Amino acid sequence: MTSSAPNIILASESPRRRELLRGMGVRFEVVAAKVRELSGASSPHLAPAELARENARRKAKAVAGLRPGRWVLGADTVVALERRVMGKPVSIDEARDFLLALSGETHEVVTGCALMTPEGEAEIFHEVSRVTLRVLTYQEIGRYLGEVNVLDKAGGYALQERGDWIVERVEGSRANVIGLPVEALERVLKMRGLL
Repeated sequence: MTSSAPNIILASESPRRRELLRGMGVRFEVVAAKVRELSGASSPHLAPAELARENARRKAKAVAGLRPGRWVLGADTVVALERRVMGKPVSIDEARDFLLALSGETHEVVTGCALMTPEGEAEIFHEVSRVTLRVLTYQEIGRYLGEVNVLDKAGGYALQERGDWIVERVEGSRANVIGLPVEALERVLKMRGLL
């Protein structure tokens, strides 16, 4: 493998994850994972961290099956208000419902990661950040949804896009809220000689 060859495959088309990995200096290629993701509705018995970890594992495993012998990184982010899990909204109406529920509340953002080794073993970990949203009016939510495409974002919002309009406070990793627990991932990749 030449020094310019990618070290890992990212099993995600998320532009935010690509940007975060680039910022870490990771050489990677993207192969989209075609899997059915579990949701809070389909898997109410799973805690938010278990859900994010399992979805990350499924994504990494699916892509590892297409590219055997390679390192593959899968990731999944969920928003949890107590035990209610909010994934990507299926409509603007659902995104509005999510933001109304999160308004003035502190919730958890959980990103699960699965790093699949060339031998097919998975190292799975997750990070939790706590986010408090401002108390939002119906009009403020409408303005936000008019400005930001939220249908591909867990919880129906994006910290990195007009987040200052709606977010009051973040405790923990901001990168985790955006889509990858960069600090934890950096430690794992360094341990594996991938960074």
